[in-house]
Amino acid sequence: MSTTGLAARDVAQAALAVCAVVLFWEVVERRRVTGRARWVLAGGVAVLPGAVGGRVAWAAVAVRWWAALRGRRAWLCLPVAGVFAVLGESPLPLVAGAVAVPVVGRRLRAAERRKEREARAGRVVALCGAVVGELRAGWQPAQALAFAARETGALGEEEAAVLAAARFGGDVPEALRRAAGQDGADGLAGMAACWQVAVDGGAGLAAGLDRLESALRDHREQRERLRAELAGAWATVAVLAVLPLAGVALGAALGADPLRVLLHTPAGLGCLVVGGALEATGLWWAARIVRGGERA
Repeated sequence: MSTTGLAARDVAQAALAVCAVVLFWEVVERRRVTGRARWVLAGGVAVLPGAVGGRVAWAAVAVRWWAALRGRRAWLCLPVAGVFAVLGESPLPLVAGAVAVPVVGRRLRAAERRKEREARAGRVVALCGAVVGELRAGWQPAQALAFAARETGALGEEEAAVLAAARFGGDVPEALRRAAGQDGADGLAGMAACWQVAVDGGAGLAAGLDRLESALRDHREQRERLRAELAGAWATVAVLAVLPLAGVALGAALGADPLRVLLHTPAGLGCLVVGGALEATGLWWAARIVRGGERA
């Protein structure tokens, strides 16, 4: 084995050791925080005895670990790249993993924002339905809005301002329009228009909100149907992303040692750069086509 191969393997093993140290530090820190929380509970309220208390403590630790991993999933690129670096005896996969961390993190944050936007849109639909139900039960508009907002949480950060305007005779439509500026809360602008018409023209608020809820629900169902129809296209994009790894695995199974060829020969490095660029371009173009269909 050459000196270059040994040096590359040493670098990869050192990187894996750093990842292991960071993971160990996270474990120690989590245990310290959990122990402090248990001590506070013991001195304050109560501690569950025996096995029940132990299961509750382990459940709390599992929840905290899940939250930590969800917030740092992009950093999993480093240990995965470290495995390829050790197998290929080259530091290049580590460099690619370090470059992938911010890219993957940005994609994951965008996905989280999209989920939160869809969840808030669903809460706005539920808010309209809840207000209609309370109005038809005989409640005043301000009381119905306050109760429905607390039940659904659709107003988000603007909940206090909207409820204050409703309770103390403020400009409720303007407060709702400000709340509609939140991501996914566009339906609140329609609620503001219904409220404005009901206040100025004396029209029935319940009837307007009922029609608004039906329109928002139909729009949401249409988007869900479109997303279901595009699931096959997204599956095709995922298969395209996995195909190069499947080719490398197939070559390794046949004894061709593709990692050594790709990472230690000039022709392999050229193929790796060109193939990676073509793969990234193809994935970007395919995802752009599918997203164009979603927007349409």
